[in-house]
Parts: sequence; structure tokens; C-alpha cells
Amino acid sequence: MLPRIQKPMLRTLDLPPEFEDLTGLIKGDLKVIVSSLSERAAERLLLSKRQTQQLQRSLWNSLTETINDEVKLLSVDRR
Repeated sequence: MLPRIQKPMLRTLDLPPEFEDLTGLIKGDLKVIVSSLSERAAERLLLSKRQTQQLQRSLWNSLTETINDEVKLLSVDRR
């Protein structure tokens, strides 16, 4: 029996209150970006389904982390 491999959790988009109303819009845009990039990579690099899923998770986590970190700097609490 093969051991079950844990999939890394997807990071959540956690924007400060000043930007909360943009959360849905940004999530939608991120989904399109991640989907487009991973689809193109899968086609051009002939990635397996597993590799494509790993790429999607990695892209999502990196993009959300970057957005969260940068937008936090714009919060009123940080000024």
C-alpha cells in the first residue's frame, strides 16, 4: 500500500480591512492567472497532472503570500 502524500494547504488571501471589499475580485483574478499559467506550462512542458497541480498550488501560494505581505504595508494600522 502506498503512503498517502499530504498536499500543502492553499494560503488564503488575508487583506486588511481597508481592502476587504476587493478580496473576491482579487481571488477571481488570481484563479484566472494561476489557471492560465499552469495550463500553458502543462501544454508546453508536457507536465503530468500531478506536476500541473503542484505548479498551481505553488503559484497560488506564492501570489497570495506576496499580495498579503505587500498590502499589509498599506494598512492604516501600519502607519
